[in-house]
Amino acid sequence: MKNRITSLFNIEFPLIQAGMIWCSGWELASAVSNAGGLGIIGSGSMYPAILEEHILKCKAATDKPFAVNLPMLYPDIDKHVATIIKHKVPIVFTSAGNPKTWTEELKSHGIIVVHVVSSVKFALKAQEAGVDAVVAEGFEAGGHNGRDETTTLCLIPMVAEAVTIPLIAAGGIGTGRAMLAAMHLGADGVQIGSRFVATPESSAHQNFKQVVVEAKEGDTLLTLKELTPVRLVKNEFFHQIEKAYENCATTEELKTLLGRGRAKKGMFEGDLTEGELEIGQISGLIHEIKPATAVVKEIIAEYRTAILAQQTEKFIF
Repeated sequence: MKNRITSLFNIEFPLIQAGMIWCSGWELASAVSNAGGLGIIGSGSMYPAILEEHILKCKAATDKPFAVNLPMLYPDIDKHVATIIKHKVPIVFTSAGNPKTWTEELKSHGIIVVHVVSSVKFALKAQEAGVDAVVAEGFEAGGHNGRDETTTLCLIPMVAEAVTIPLIAAGGIGTGRAMLAAMHLGADGVQIGSRFVATPESSAHQNFKQVVVEAKEGDTLLTLKELTPVRLVKNEFFHQIEKAYENCATTEELKTLLGRGRAKKGMFEGDLTEGELEIGQISGLIHEIKPATAVVKEIIAEYRTAILAQQTEKFIF
């Protein structure tokens, strides 16, 4: 499956596992990389020493390329960058900030830089900043999201039309059929997050994994747009947010309600009542916990089957 993304990352399949906070440690990243995709360590929930530990363990567990996701809002980002450079991590995915800040520095050390965007405007800014590729993430995605609520179906062709660098589609992708659809829309590869949460290698709490496999259509919603838009499972904490909106809560009141450590409490510690449970709309199609290698194989097999069916089926218009 050679194309611009597999060539850029030196991987077998154009399938990238998203670097999700509290879910994407070295075990998941190395498993996906060993299966032929690109695994990513999510550094946003890690202290600098913890990130270093995960990088070293990932390097010991795979001889394949892997990446680190680097949220620009991280308070000790300079320490993360130093760790990434020190250990020669080959690929970095930046997000939640200005790509100009660290792209030049990272690339000067031979690191491939990819930036996550939610609009054509930011895709063009990322390309101008010199990144090697962009991830365009649609409204369906879990976790923090764009304010414009542009769906993947609309976003991918618009970004593909605007940029010349390789494009990775994200948001609502968890099957081989969706992967093929994204490629038809103009993407060179796909980034998948939610499907990899429900794997044994994911560092998410078992309680959260169970919520993901039990989720149905409509069980998540984008909220807190006044702060940072985030897609959450509708649990007790989510209903507290709903009530706050009904009472016309101010931005400061919403900040107070959110507090600190909600995501860790929900996704990593398994508090399904008071925790923040970030997952995408695709969770409605996730029905079991299975190894990351099996997930990759299943998606690629379905992708290939869908291509074959497309080639042999006769369409009547």
